[in-house]
Amino acid sequence: MIIIMKRNASKEAVDHVSNIIRSKGLEVHLSQGQEVTIIGVVGDKSRLADQNLEIAPGVDRIVPVTESYKLANKKFHPQPSAIPVGNTEIGPNTLTIMAGPCAVESEEQLLLIAHEVKKAGATFVRGGAYKPRTSPYSFQGLEEEGLRYMAKAKAETGLNTICEVVSEAAIEAAVKYVDMIQIGARNMQNFQLLKEAGRSGLPVLLKRGLAATIDEWLNAAEYIMSEGNSKVVLCERGIRTFETATRNTLDISAVPVIKAKSHLPIIVDPSHATGVRDYVSPLAKCAVAAGADGLMIEVHNNPACALSDGPQSLTFPQFEVLSDELIPYAKLAERKFR
Repeated sequence: MIIIMKRNASKEAVDHVSNIIRSKGLEVHLSQGQEVTIIGVVGDKSRLADQNLEIAPGVDRIVPVTESYKLANKKFHPQPSAIPVGNTEIGPNTLTIMAGPCAVESEEQLLLIAHEVKKAGATFVRGGAYKPRTSPYSFQGLEEEGLRYMAKAKAETGLNTICEVVSEAAIEAAVKYVDMIQIGARNMQNFQLLKEAGRSGLPVLLKRGLAATIDEWLNAAEYIMSEGNSKVVLCERGIRTFETATRNTLDISAVPVIKAKSHLPIIVDPSHATGVRDYVSPLAKCAVAAGADGLMIEVHNNPACALSDGPQSLTFPQFEVLSDELIPYAKLAERKFR
């Protein structure tokens, strides 16, 4: 539940209510806006049944939270969150572009791509060092060696870095090299991995599962946040439907739905959603128009020879054109970009 304090509620009144909640062994989460303070209560609220908080000084009203996710809930945190990552932030005032290869293949390749995507306006270089693939015979990634290349790319370009992790060992390695870790679609409900990501302290990009509902997705975010890590960004990357014209079906409606249900930022990955490079640009524009806080775009120096997901990867000229075409969309959305 949440306790909404009166506009003129004093700090003493807020502290009084917060202390009562803590005394019952429950967690307190404060959201202090310009006009109102909201006290979120996490735990068994029946412990407060005898406290009559409705009549406590400074309390306006108590609102039950029926959704199972609390910390990710917009009711707990009415204002949209801006998540700091490296030298930037992901949130309502910026259009974040994460670009790079699906898989880190070599140091030379990653550095070349990092320099090119930066010139075109990216703020992150993305690259997979750990690759959970459908086939066990497909390229599985360079693992920690690839992470070292990510760190070098940051040192040379100043771009923030993000890489997918697939295990506790991968998280332990990633925290030494990258600015943000990614939980992929196949691991969205790997609850132990989500907990470890929460304990890592690094910002986390959480991709939507292949067949996950939005509430299941937000509950996965709750697993990360319940470990004390509030730095979570959601990523819509398409869901599995009966349609075969695209790799997945990009759920653009997820963007406004998330904005209505949660304060967490949401970015869109049109590359994995479609699996076809010709569809990436129009859907990227749709995502920005729908209110997405950023995009994840796969870019490769030679898509025809890519070790992973070449058909959906943009060439350098294609990415540059897309980046230029996004400028008016970002301006209409009142977001800082380039």
